[in-house]
Amino acid sequence: MTPLAGARPVLPTWPSVASPPQRALVIGVVAGRGGAGASTLAATVARHLARRTATVLVDLDRASAGIDVLLGLESADGVRWPDLADARGEVSGADVLALLPRWGACGVLSADRARPGAPEPAVVADVLHALTSEAGALVLDLDRAAVVAGESLAGACDAVLVVAPRDLRTVAGILAMRPHLGPPNVPTWLVARGPAPGGLGSTELSEAVDLPVLLTLAPDRALAAALERGGVPDTGRTARSAARVVTALQRNLT
Repeated sequence: MTPLAGARPVLPTWPSVASPPQRALVIGVVAGRGGAGASTLAATVARHLARRTATVLVDLDRASAGIDVLLGLESADGVRWPDLADARGEVSGADVLALLPRWGACGVLSADRARPGAPEPAVVADVLHALTSEAGALVLDLDRAAVVAGESLAGACDAVLVVAPRDLRTVAGILAMRPHLGPPNVPTWLVARGPAPGGLGSTELSEAVDLPVLLTLAPDRALAAALERGGVPDTGRTARSAARVVTALQRNLT
């Protein structure tokens, strides 16, 4: 790859737990159970961050058909994980950033439904290392099964958000991941979501899984219809929830 000319993205003012000092903020997002809406939250948080710094939404779900489908970008030009299969060693973060499809101002590194299969861990490590020195923020859509197996990148994040519907399936799912989440490794918070069919409160959920609640979000009844029409909405309750999550993260990481 040939390095691109032009200005480097503005680096964030967020603190970072890793060196060098000028390194992208890395936020991991994982679902407490299937259907929790983690990919949607990851996408909306990334889009909100992209308003202030160069941001990449990274699809790491091994069972994913591609987060580009969720965003309505499946036909957009740009590289996906299979195109980076030979990206080893000294990878140019600027080139990768320039070649990604764009969702508004946000770059998207997605799996590809036409070429299924997880990228090799060495490729993931080298590509993400390159992006952390070039972008201002990375939002990782983490694979829940990989977290359970202790094979995810949760430990490389500056913070992890666990999207947690308030039900017993979520409690069981988070407890399965719990050995690989939370202090002392990485600050980890629940983003609790309603409704609660059995009346499980956010405090009870927090106590059951021994993780603090960052925010409790109300359901967005318009979201499912919006997704079926071809993408995550950039207005409405879901977008406002992403802004609240980013504000709460900034407050807690400062």
